[in-house]
Amino acid sequence: MSLLKRIENPTDLKKLSPEQFPELCQEIRELIIEVISGVGGHLASNLGVVELTVALHYLLNTPQDKIIWDTSNQAYTHKLLTGRREQFHTLRQFGGMSGFCKREESLYDTFNAGHAGTGVSAAVGFVEAREQLQGSQKVVCVLGDGALTSGMTLEGLQHAGDMGRDFVVILNDNQMSISRNVGAISAYLNRTFTGEFYTRFREETSQLLNTIPQIGENVKRMAMRAEELAKGFLLPGLLFEELGFRYVGPIDGHNFEHLLPTLDNVLKLKGPTLLHVITKKGLGFEPAMSNPVWFHACSPFDSKTGEAAKKAGLPSYSSIAANTLSRQARKDKRVVAITAAMCEGTGLSNFQKEFPTRLIDVGIAEQHAVTYAAGLAAENMRPVICMYSTFLQRAYDQVVHDVATQNLPVLFCIDRGGLVAEDGTTHHGAFDFAYLRHVPNIVIMAPKDENECQHMVQTGLVHDGPSAVRYPRASSLGVPLDQEPIPLEIGEGELLSEGTDVAILAIGVTVSEAMKAAALLQEEGVSVAVVNARFVKPLDKMLIRDVAKKVKCLVTVEEGCRMGGFGSAVLEFLSEEECWDLPTKVIGLPDWYIEQGPQDLLREKYGLTADGIYDQTKALYDRVSFQAILR
Repeated sequence: MSLLKRIENPTDLKKLSPEQFPELCQEIRELIIEVISGVGGHLASNLGVVELTVALHYLLNTPQDKIIWDTSNQAYTHKLLTGRREQFHTLRQFGGMSGFCKREESLYDTFNAGHAGTGVSAAVGFVEAREQLQGSQKVVCVLGDGALTSGMTLEGLQHAGDMGRDFVVILNDNQMSISRNVGAISAYLNRTFTGEFYTRFREETSQLLNTIPQIGENVKRMAMRAEELAKGFLLPGLLFEELGFRYVGPIDGHNFEHLLPTLDNVLKLKGPTLLHVITKKGLGFEPAMSNPVWFHACSPFDSKTGEAAKKAGLPSYSSIAANTLSRQARKDKRVVAITAAMCEGTGLSNFQKEFPTRLIDVGIAEQHAVTYAAGLAAENMRPVICMYSTFLQRAYDQVVHDVATQNLPVLFCIDRGGLVAEDGTTHHGAFDFAYLRHVPNIVIMAPKDENECQHMVQTGLVHDGPSAVRYPRASSLGVPLDQEPIPLEIGEGELLSEGTDVAILAIGVTVSEAMKAAALLQEEGVSVAVVNARFVKPLDKMLIRDVAKKVKCLVTVEEGCRMGGFGSAVLEFLSEEECWDLPTKVIGLPDWYIEQGPQDLLREKYGLTADGIYDQTKALYDRVSFQAILR
C-alpha cells in the first residue's frame, strides 16, 4: 500500500517517520502531475511546496492550528493530506474540488483566497481573534515571494510586527536559486538562532543588562546591533527585522534534515517570526522546471513530455489587443504597456520583445499600476494597463481618484472579462461593467469580435480621456481583420437587424449568440431587431430610442452581473425617456458568485447561449402577446 493512501488526515501523517517523507513526496508529485495533466491548473508552484506542506502538517496540530495560504493556488498537497485524495481528480471541474482553498470544502481550509497579497492581513486577523478569545492555537501564513510586491502584504507585516504577538510567516521563495547561505553552515546557524538555549540566553542577557544602572541600556543596544550586523553579513532579512519580525533563513525547503528542525524551533518562538524558505518551482517534473511560467497556470498537457494537449487555434482576444498596441507603439513613442505580473497572460510577450523598455511589469501591485499610469498620462504619455478584470477590482479607488477625476488618457485593456471557467469564483470577470459604469469621464467598450476588438483598442489609444476595452478569455471567432485598426465614433452602436416585435440589445461576446437567437425567433415569425451596443458608456441613446419606439418588448444581454451592469444602464435610459410601458428583460449573471466550470457549460446554465437567449426572449414576447389579446 502506498504511503499516500494511508493518509486520510494529518493525524495519519504523524504516524510516519521523517525517513518516509521523501517517498511520500514522490507519490504526491506523481499524483499531482497525473491529475493536472488532464484538467489543467497551477502545477509548477504546487510541485515546489510539497515538502514544506508535509512538514507543516506534521509539526502543527491542524485544523486547530491555522495555516493561511496566500493566494492558495499552491495548496494541492494540503488538499491531498486533509482528506480529499479521492476527490482530487475532480479538481477545477464543475461540481468538483476548487483549485483554491475554500472554507465550504474543508475545515482545514481556513480562508478563501484567489488573489495574491491577502494572506498576511487575514492571518493577523486570526492572531487577533485568538488573543481576544484567549486561545492558544498557532497561526502560520505561507506567503509567496511574488506577494511581497503587494502593498497589502507590507501593511499586514507592519501591523503584525507592531502587535508583537506570536505569529509565523513562511516566505516561500521560488524565484531564486539556492544561495551559498543554504548549506550546512546556514542550517547550523538557523538551528542555533531558533533553539531554546539561544532564545533563553538572549532573553536572560537582555534582562540582566537592564539591571545595570546607567550603562545597561546602552550595552543592550550595542549587543542587539552586533547581532543584527552578524546576521546582515551571514543572512538576509534586515527589512523584516525592521518591521518587527525575527528573521530566520534562508533554508532549503526540500531538505527535511534542515526544514523539520528549523520549522519546529520557529513554531516555538515568541513574537512575530518570518522563516525564509527556498523552493524550486516545478520540482520533480523537468518540463515545469524548464518552463515555470507556462506551468504556473497550465492547460492540460502530456504527462510524459509536458507538451500542451490542445494545439494552438485561432488567436486570442488578448493577442489581438496586444498586436494593436504594438502597431500604435511603432507610430507613437508615447505608448507604454503596464501589467501586474501578467505579461504572458495578457498576451504582451511579443510587445515586450519589440519594446523591452516600454513594457513595465510592476509585479503584484495593481493599485500602484493604475496611479503610476496616471502619472505617466499627466506627462503626456499614453499608458495602457493590461490587466485581468478580477484584478482590476483591487485598484478601484485609483481608477476613480487618480485617473478619472483628472480625465487622464489611460487605456484599460480588461482581459478575462466575463466567465473564465475552471479558476472559478475569485477569477470570473463578472463585475467590471458595474464597477466602472458609474465613474464619470470613462468610456467603456466591449467588442463583438476580434476585428471590432482592434478598432476599440485603437479608439482608446487616441481618446483624450480614460477608456476601457473589455474582452473575454477566449479564442477569437475567426472573422477577417481590417488591414488597419480605425477609431470608432465614441458612443455609436451598430444596428445588425431591424425588427418590430422584439429588440435584443447585446454587448461583447453575447452579440453573436443574440444573432443566433434572433434567427431562431425569426423562423417562428417573430420580427427581431438586434443591436450591437459596443459601448456600455456612453450609450447610443439615439439608436436605443429609435429601436425601443418600434418594438413591443426589449431584451438586454451581457456576460456580466445584471445588477448595475449594461442592462441597468439601458433601463435607466428608458426610464429617463419615460418608456414605462415597454416590457423589458435583463439577461446576465445573477446576484451570487459564479462557480467553477467550463465556459460553455456556465453560459448554458445562466442562459447566455443562443438557446438560452431565445427561451427567455420568447417567453417575454409570448407573455406580451397574450396580454395584448386579453386587452
